[in-house]
Amino acid sequence: MRTFKFFLFSCLFITAISTTAQTKNISLEDIWNGSFRTERMDALHSMKNGQQYSVLNFDRTSRITTIDVYDYKTLSKVKTLVSSANLEAIPYFSDYTFSDDESKIVLATDVESIFRRSTLGKFYVYDTKNALVTLIAEEKIQEPTFSPDGTKVAYGLNNNLFVKDLNSGETKQITFDGEKNKIINGITDWVYEEEFGFVRAFEWNAASDRLAFIRFDETEVPEFSMDIYGSALYQTQQVFKYPKAGEKNAVVSLHLYDLKSNKASEVKLEKAYTDFYIPRIKWTNEANVLSAQYMNRHQDELDLWMIDAKKGKTDLVLAEKDKAYVDVTDNLTFLKDNSFIWTSEKDGYNHIYHYDKKGKLINQITKGNWEVTSYYGFDEKNDVIYYQSVENGSINRDVYKIDLNGNNKTRLTKSTGTNNASFSADFTYFINTFSNATTPPEYTLNNASTGDLVKSIKDNDALSKKVLAYTTSKKEFSTINVNGNDLNMWMIKPADFDANKEYPLFMYQYSGPGSQQVANRWNGANDYWYQHLAQQGYIIACVDGRGTGFKGADFKKVTQNELGKYEVEDQIEAAKQLGARSYIDASRIGIWGWSYGGFMSSNALFKGNDVFKMAIAVAPVTSWRFYDSIYTERYMTTPQENASGYDDNSPINHVDKLTGDFLLIHGTADDNVHVQNTMRMVEALVQADKQFEWMIYPDKNHGIYGGNTRLHLYKKMTNFINDKLGDKRLKK
Repeated sequence: MRTFKFFLFSCLFITAISTTAQTKNISLEDIWNGSFRTERMDALHSMKNGQQYSVLNFDRTSRITTIDVYDYKTLSKVKTLVSSANLEAIPYFSDYTFSDDESKIVLATDVESIFRRSTLGKFYVYDTKNALVTLIAEEKIQEPTFSPDGTKVAYGLNNNLFVKDLNSGETKQITFDGEKNKIINGITDWVYEEEFGFVRAFEWNAASDRLAFIRFDETEVPEFSMDIYGSALYQTQQVFKYPKAGEKNAVVSLHLYDLKSNKASEVKLEKAYTDFYIPRIKWTNEANVLSAQYMNRHQDELDLWMIDAKKGKTDLVLAEKDKAYVDVTDNLTFLKDNSFIWTSEKDGYNHIYHYDKKGKLINQITKGNWEVTSYYGFDEKNDVIYYQSVENGSINRDVYKIDLNGNNKTRLTKSTGTNNASFSADFTYFINTFSNATTPPEYTLNNASTGDLVKSIKDNDALSKKVLAYTTSKKEFSTINVNGNDLNMWMIKPADFDANKEYPLFMYQYSGPGSQQVANRWNGANDYWYQHLAQQGYIIACVDGRGTGFKGADFKKVTQNELGKYEVEDQIEAAKQLGARSYIDASRIGIWGWSYGGFMSSNALFKGNDVFKMAIAVAPVTSWRFYDSIYTERYMTTPQENASGYDDNSPINHVDKLTGDFLLIHGTADDNVHVQNTMRMVEALVQADKQFEWMIYPDKNHGIYGGNTRLHLYKKMTNFINDKLGDKRLKK
């Protein structure tokens, strides 16, 4: 009933606003000064009792950080577990991690970024029983991790691994050959961090007496260097190992360290691998048995091994093969009997499978022409699996439960849009985060068995009302049939749209393998920018073409070995079809994108020079020969094997076709897509005698942000759009 009343009130309120107060225009300053920032829940941890959760809170006025414990059912604060106000050694902390029994907490302070996921910091152990604080190491360290029994912490320092005994205070170094740009123990190299998505490459076993770790020998990996201009008289240089497509990767090996004997040994498998990856390691519930995933360089074969550390025996229990590539996930879950949950696309869609400990298939748990998009976990007490999927439409996300035997599938979320769950440790409750294109994020407590609402936790009603005061347009979802496929699309039209007029069209896309931009969720910063452009008389559209995700493996993997071919064809054809609509001026169509999207927008302008009048490319890949090995070879194999695939669709090789207006943008400290891509593109354009505009942001990484940078960037792009597609009087 409350929902109905709120809905009725909202309708009346929206009607009133739309006829009176909806007069303010969204400015670029509004977007980048935080005016549309959403309320959110940060660093939530479900306590092991399943009835409480902890949250990291920061008081901006007092600058005090606390870890506060709340009751799931009442949402009331039970206690403050830790407060920096009571810690003389720690004025603040920015993150926290519990030991398994929650009696100790690692507190992170003075944290600095290295690359996208990796950091260095000063870390302390806080003992909840006696409030004692222990500094783990005097130096800044990486990835401090409790042993399961909470008596030790392992961490990385200077490319080596160390273990601190919290009872004795003794610290033991367990590897000794670590050296910058040569050997790394237990911490991933750049390309593993970026493309396999993890930093900590060591794991404790259940008995807390063994560590498994991956060693990276990157001695022969080519180096990449970036000038850092800073503010000093002379620039400095950052040099790091970066394997580009077809170049040498780090040589990886798997090792076991026995804390009782103080000896390390290398794992030797019965299968001989050359030029391979170890993208995941995980101990099973048996203290002596480690699981390890090995993958060939082409990434079309993935082997799951069980390694008995005590007996020295290794067993290959599962071998996944794919004509394109096998995705690496974090979904592997071991049950009490060491049977395991696994996700795979082997039937054409991503689904959940149950195998016994020897790798024999017990059953496929989920089935259908739809994708499982997140695996949340397994409730051992009730033999129930919780997951998220797109069964309710590929632009939506819902939370489901299903029995381990594949029966009794139940949709737990009720509202259409994007739902994402965070479950209590005992799967009694879940906190659902919901949003859609018209509803900003709402956080609710729900019953995990039924999905029923228990209580509202946090909403963004104030933001909803604030947005209503601005002139905005509806994001219209639809499909467009392009090259024989129904592609998902959204479109934003000016609020005063008149079907009898013609409008310039500005298209956005990303288009990378498995990605999605057409999703039913609340606004990001770019959405407000599109509203800003719509206010100035543009129609904005986004089409997810072939190669994007959540519509099955065949749709996603059709681009294999030819990145930039089918995706570009789809954007060009979609633009042609949209340009044929009576209300779109086909002579004024532009396109933009960032990263992979910049690669795409460049190609679209060059190859589609009869369709697109202008394009903006931010931090683009201009040739896949310049990009890293793991990502690029997953989709293209190596340049030595697939030269035409690399060259035929790289925009750097099509600059001679440029006839429209082109803006090229990059940050000089981009460790991901190197500024080399833009510099080589610039040289190619100059030698082809093509005029263009470009912008370089000194010392900015792939995100191009910091201080006034984002505002400057979007002003630059907006002015370019107005100059090339719109009325020049709109320039500001």
